[in-house]
Amino acid sequence: MAMSRRDALALAGCSLLTALSLPLPGLAQVARGRAVPSRGFNLPGWFDRKDGLAPSEAVLEKLRQTGFETVRLPVNDTLISAGDTAGLRHIHDGVTALVRQGFDVIVDMHPSADLHAALRDDFDTGAGRTIQAWTTLRDIIADLPASSVYPELLNEPPMGRAAWLPLRDRLAETVRSKCPLHTLIWGPAPSQGIWELTDTPPLADDNQIVAIHFYAPIAFTHQCQTWDTSPLARIANLPFPATRETPLVRERIAELRAAGDEQAAAMIEEQLSIPWTQASIASEFAGLARWSVTHGCPVILNEFGVLNFCVDAESRTSWVRAVRQVAEASQIGWTYWELDQGFGFIQSRQSTEGFDHAMIAALFETDGGG
Repeated sequence: MAMSRRDALALAGCSLLTALSLPLPGLAQVARGRAVPSRGFNLPGWFDRKDGLAPSEAVLEKLRQTGFETVRLPVNDTLISAGDTAGLRHIHDGVTALVRQGFDVIVDMHPSADLHAALRDDFDTGAGRTIQAWTTLRDIIADLPASSVYPELLNEPPMGRAAWLPLRDRLAETVRSKCPLHTLIWGPAPSQGIWELTDTPPLADDNQIVAIHFYAPIAFTHQCQTWDTSPLARIANLPFPATRETPLVRERIAELRAAGDEQAAAMIEEQLSIPWTQASIASEFAGLARWSVTHGCPVILNEFGVLNFCVDAESRTSWVRAVRQVAEASQIGWTYWELDQGFGFIQSRQSTEGFDHAMIAALFETDGGG
């Protein structure tokens, strides 16, 4: 997988930098006459947990005034039950409130840990549970405006392409039966990476958007992560842009090797086989744009971001700006991951104080000015 991406980047070359200034002719930009949602953020921690917290109306108003237009809203399958009318009404009212604030809303089926494990280890059971969740949730979606609410079939499907495509089609049929006008969103399995689209056909549906995620290079975007024992947890203070010869990179690799951590040092070196630059990002997105043109299917980048645990602010905003600019130059919609947690750009969804103005500038302004 890494080799195929490296080969693609090498073949693409510097000419792909034109994607930063010129729209690609013929790129699909609309789904059934509606523009692809964009200029958004992800809002986990509301309908994907039992004790979820809604953002305050004042925060939503400030976000809308800042320029955000879309909210991607993860929904946990365990909180969706045909008999739980109060819970379903809660979801309905939450999405309705966002729409009234002027947002487009992507309702993202974000599998619980339990469903994720079932889809991976007991596929028939997991598939049945996912279909049942949408059988219930589709009635809520059907009552919401098709012009501004987008059902997303399944986040990062934990299975191979051969298993995912038939399930994707069944989920699409399930939702479409009650939602004839809503635009369906789906992504390739298992991680919604650009490279996973290469041999993936679109739905047999003329009202769809493909969603991809982008966190490359992960040694930069996920440095100092805290949720597993990956070498990423031991990588810190890497800059962007960077090459193998960047002094801070050389120092960090030397420190890791001095500490006996060859695994982390090798990860950095391997990922820097292609320099970390806006040009390399543009090269990856050029393949995505070609897929969109070939299939006449619009695309959204509905996850990208950098953890704020140990990266310097300038590097973080430089990467975010670079990815966002490449997406826009490629006529691809975007929603940043996420609002106010490890990747976030505000301190609290309950307070209008604590907005990271440098990050917001990276998401909306053309250059590095604040």
